[in-house]
Amino acid sequence: MKRSHLNSGLVLVALVLAACNVAANGPQAEAPAPAPAPAGPEARSEGPGAAGFCQVTDITPAVIESVSEQELVAPAVVNPDGTIASPARYRTVTRQVITRKRQEITFRTPCPEVMDTAFIASLQRALKARGFYTGPTTGRLDEATRRAIRSFQVQYGLDSAILSLDSARRLGLVVAEIAEESPDGRT
Repeated sequence: MKRSHLNSGLVLVALVLAACNVAANGPQAEAPAPAPAPAGPEARSEGPGAAGFCQVTDITPAVIESVSEQELVAPAVVNPDGTIASPARYRTVTRQVITRKRQEITFRTPCPEVMDTAFIASLQRALKARGFYTGPTTGRLDEATRRAIRSFQVQYGLDSAILSLDSARRLGLVVAEIAEESPDGRT
């Protein structure tokens, strides 16, 4: 399998398409240019596996929370008769806490030859029907569409803007599990 690394300025869909094409047809195959789909700087893709799906590795972002706590600066001063001479003084201390580290995740995804303009338009309509996408149906994998994909997938435990095969199934874009190939090449 050919593995390609993306730099921050490259387009994920074009790379996945090229990787799938090279794995299927050899290095002389020309990959058609799909609609631009920028991805994270650490994403990488692999060509079709034995089952005919593509696979992608993405980085889930770290989750960082701000935690504010009250810290005692000076305790209360109490008079001998029990009255308070001066109340306790506190200060607010805020710090950042990583609640989930960033992780490298690998998952199956529809191959780029499937993700044409019609497929992306269907994806946008499916996300819109579920309240995740509010933009126009353009058939382009733009930033608004990627945000909607991430929002949809987060509810199933996948924090990525790259459409997974499982999410495509849940959205009704692919019908069934891709059949595994038998050792003699038949499905």
